[in-house]
Amino acid sequence: MKIAVCVSHVPDTATKVNVGSDGKSIDPNGVTYVLNPYDEFAIEEALKTKEAVEGEVVILSVGGENNKETIRKSLAMGADAAVLLKSEGELDSFQVARALADEIKNQNAQLVFFGKQSVDYDNQIVGQLTAGILDYNCISVAVDFKLDGDKIIAEREIEGGREVVETTLPAVVTAQKGLNQPRYASLKGIMAAKRKTIEEKDAQIGESMVSIIGMQKPAPKQPGKIVGEDASAAPELARLLREEAKII
Repeated sequence: MKIAVCVSHVPDTATKVNVGSDGKSIDPNGVTYVLNPYDEFAIEEALKTKEAVEGEVVILSVGGENNKETIRKSLAMGADAAVLLKSEGELDSFQVARALADEIKNQNAQLVFFGKQSVDYDNQIVGQLTAGILDYNCISVAVDFKLDGDKIIAEREIEGGREVVETTLPAVVTAQKGLNQPRYASLKGIMAAKRKTIEEKDAQIGESMVSIIGMQKPAPKQPGKIVGEDASAAPELARLLREEAKII
């Protein structure tokens, strides 16, 4: 069975990010990029499934030449092949989903894993959009996954708890933290990844449906106030919450 994993090349969450000179993108200077953390859970689950059912895992990524760094890490973890869908510049979630859906169809992948979201824009919709375009079943924020033939039994996070769901292949599954413990790339895997070819194709990018008008950093956090140390401070606290914080 062909299993696809769609991965993103994103800024490290520990990196200090500045708004670029155009006011619509981040300044790449000094920014460290990594494999999207949630995608590591997706890769691990794909590899575990491959080991159970004897399949092939292919990595798909949309972006520029720098995405190869992330793809190589995915290959070092144990993926068999990779395709870079080349596209420069900013893309919205719809464009990324269309490009991925075209290649998933081309690969005839019946099971597709995504991280539940990427940590750059946090839109959390690319997996679901891709499933919709392909007319695949979809399970989001999965924290447990079992495949029995063509049947999938999974647990997914919902507000206040978890729910157990069932569906069938073909399907898209978006991975949440807790689904598994991603493996580290071994030295053997890293050396093997260097010998694996990353196939490059021009991404089939459709019309943009969302445009970025501007970016700005959050306002600096205001200093805290101590209004008292006993019950006599309650009236002043209530006034500040009403007149300054405007939450009551």
